[in-house]
Amino acid sequence: MPYELFRDQGHACLMFSDTSNEGGEAVQSNQFLIVDGDCGAIIDPGGNLAYSELYLGMTRHFSPQKLSAILASHADPDIIASLDRWMTATPTAKLYVSTLWERFVPHFCKPGKTTGRIVGIPDPGMRIRIGRHDLIALPAHFMHAEGNFQFYDPVSRILFSGDLGVSFTTGEEARQPITSLTPLPKGMDAFHRRYMVSNKILRSWARMVRTLPIHMIVPQHGAPLKGAAVGEFIQWVENLPCGIDLMGDAHYTVPG
Repeated sequence: MPYELFRDQGHACLMFSDTSNEGGEAVQSNQFLIVDGDCGAIIDPGGNLAYSELYLGMTRHFSPQKLSAILASHADPDIIASLDRWMTATPTAKLYVSTLWERFVPHFCKPGKTTGRIVGIPDPGMRIRIGRHDLIALPAHFMHAEGNFQFYDPVSRILFSGDLGVSFTTGEEARQPITSLTPLPKGMDAFHRRYMVSNKILRSWARMVRTLPIHMIVPQHGAPLKGAAVGEFIQWVENLPCGIDLMGDAHYTVPG
């Protein structure tokens, strides 16, 4: 069953969190459905492990055939490896992905499946109309992918943050919003220190998102951040050494 992040006046945001980790072999991942009136979009639909359960779960809330957009934060397998099946299931939905990945994501599909259906998001981002409102594709480059976007919903004030804000919670725990970062959620520190490229990028991101009213930060892995945890997270990553800040010659030696 999905977790309802927001619902009001024909606008809904749903999170699916248990579709891709049966047996525990794959990383837990979240997928998101945005519905506005009779229009819908799916954010980071996941890999083939997630497809069947996500498709069936979605049908209880919105017809997959009526999706107008598939939004991909970047091109990792846990984000978009099920693209071939979604291109078949949705006759007209456009895939929105960074211009850097436009010519890579067709490799997930049979020849011709993506023809005329990929919309490249330029580096500065863009607005994507879903029903009566726009979702905003926010630049999130190098967090962790070269071409990377987060998606902000001004109606619910939810920032769908991709790989930023990740924690290693699973099951029911992954559906319960985190309201304080004291202590830090499981895995958050280690993940961000390795997967985020540099503190310079995190500082630029913090400056940008402080201009937005954010009710919730919802990552692709683990639990949503809500309430005080939103501001605490922004402040935490703004000061976090990570990626190339921590790498040196010792990390680049020929194995003995």
